[in-house]
Amino acid sequence: MGRDPAEVTLIAVSKAQPLERIRAALAAGQRVFGENYVQEAASRWPQLRAEFPDVELHMVGALQTNKAEDAVELFDVIQTVDRERLAAKLARAMEKLGRRIPVMIEVNTGEEPRKAGIAPTDVDVFVRLCRETHGLDVIGLMAIPPVDEDVALHTALLKKLAERNGLAAVSIGMSHDYEVAVRFGATHVRVGTAIFGPRPPKVQGQARGSEPSSSS
Repeated sequence: MGRDPAEVTLIAVSKAQPLERIRAALAAGQRVFGENYVQEAASRWPQLRAEFPDVELHMVGALQTNKAEDAVELFDVIQTVDRERLAAKLARAMEKLGRRIPVMIEVNTGEEPRKAGIAPTDVDVFVRLCRETHGLDVIGLMAIPPVDEDVALHTALLKKLAERNGLAAVSIGMSHDYEVAVRFGATHVRVGTAIFGPRPPKVQGQARGSEPSSSS
């Protein structure tokens, strides 16, 4: 793909995957994982971290403000900051817990009305707000492009916005399009089914957390 593999971080998105598949990925050497739900992550990663202390855990799903403190305690990177209220809650949680973790800003590159993320035109102001007003360590931008559009265009846009704001991380690309995203500048790709296989059917009535899905 014309890129040094060391330039790209593969995030194995383990949302709804059985524990044995996650353990298999760990045994194979994978150490960076993504989860969509705070509740689900909290049910398994503390134990897994005790066995694999070098794991890096990313929050890649929509995050409710009432789970901000739990997220700060559990995750190493939060990729889905998309509104000031959440930024403020995270900043307070980090101060309370004495744990300052890096964050990414979620950008709605397709400007889809029902999708999370800030508009591309608001990125500059929001990055500055997160940094200067709330003291967050903003390291990059993430996006989930529309499924029927070329990820190359969205990656190029996200990369341009990141560079303009002095941000190194560009998190875009999933199982079906990560190769193209890498070719056009992604530094982080979030891959689930291509690593773990299809997710098992959800058992009726089984709760995995109340946050809506944002990335896989």
